[in-house]
Amino acid sequence: MTPSDREATGLLTRPDDLVRLLDATGRRHANPEFDQWVADVDLDALIELHRDMVVIRRLDAEATALQRQGELGLWPPLAGQEAAQIGSARALHDEDFAFTSYREHAVAWLRGVRPDELLSVWRGSAASGWNPFEKRMAIPQIIIGAQSLHAVGWAMGAKWEGSSAASIAYFGDGATSEGDVNEALVFASSFDAPVVFFCQNNGWAISEPVGLQSKQPLARRADGFGMPGIRVDGNDVLAVLAVTRWALERARRGEGPAFIEAVTYRMGPHTTADDPKRYRTDDDLAEWRERDPITRLHAFLAASGADMESVDADAKSAADRAAAELRAGLTAIPDPEPMSVFDHVYAEPNSHLERQRERYARYLAMFGDEAEAGAR
Repeated sequence: MTPSDREATGLLTRPDDLVRLLDATGRRHANPEFDQWVADVDLDALIELHRDMVVIRRLDAEATALQRQGELGLWPPLAGQEAAQIGSARALHDEDFAFTSYREHAVAWLRGVRPDELLSVWRGSAASGWNPFEKRMAIPQIIIGAQSLHAVGWAMGAKWEGSSAASIAYFGDGATSEGDVNEALVFASSFDAPVVFFCQNNGWAISEPVGLQSKQPLARRADGFGMPGIRVDGNDVLAVLAVTRWALERARRGEGPAFIEAVTYRMGPHTTADDPKRYRTDDDLAEWRERDPITRLHAFLAASGADMESVDADAKSAADRAAAELRAGLTAIPDPEPMSVFDHVYAEPNSHLERQRERYARYLAMFGDEAEAGAR
């Protein structure tokens, strides 16, 4: 039976069935629907996935520390969501395009974004950190859910141009209540856009639990838009890889969009400006720590006969290098000229923008020669 045949029978569209290939203890579970999608993932590939997650967790910890030290204005931690991001991003082809929110640092890392490019926005040194067309990844979207519309628009354009590429839209559970996401689902379904909607259900829309906004699994939202919806264990990097590969290949075959709900947990705060202790318990956090995505893959590698001393040393070395690069890159980020804030607001100059520019220049001139020089 082919993947398309199984879709027709509904085997891949039951959102109540959480797809899991590695359980919390690292034990491998056979899955007749999705094992084929990761049949090529050998021990070396699994070690690479482990290293990816170790590296991005270290970068996330470094960035959080840098914010606490006053080097960044804000930082949205991703701890706990490494498998959801690494597994899905590893499923992308080079020509695919990723559209993310502000927490997908692991996706950016795998798309080739340098640490200094990742941090420049959060340092307040740039309005955007990289060239989206070089990285095949849009600038992270702060407006909740807006990137879902961008992903659909890009996918529709790619389809009309005859491209075999697909797009993926990342958003959190809270974004599913936004009009932008629902409009994107309508457009994608209506035009069979080659796009995958990847919802990281990390349990909390800032300080509100997901159960407050949805009485049913979020993947069931897909039913109303005429597309398959599927839930996956978001802390199982192998299952996430399998499910995302399935959804992307389905899109590339011209069979339209799919909705993935990756069930995971945000171990840290919403951002470094948040205090999660005000709305969740230590017991809840402890329960999810037992489902740690890195720990479970580490356990599976050990049970599979991998040289864990070498695996751990290699991962630590890679994480140390990445952390050093991040800190060195941060100190090398130049402060922008004050007037450069107007440079890329509009494609063509206009009188409204020029009036703002003139007023801001006069404001800067009030602070002395140094500010005035920066305004020129």
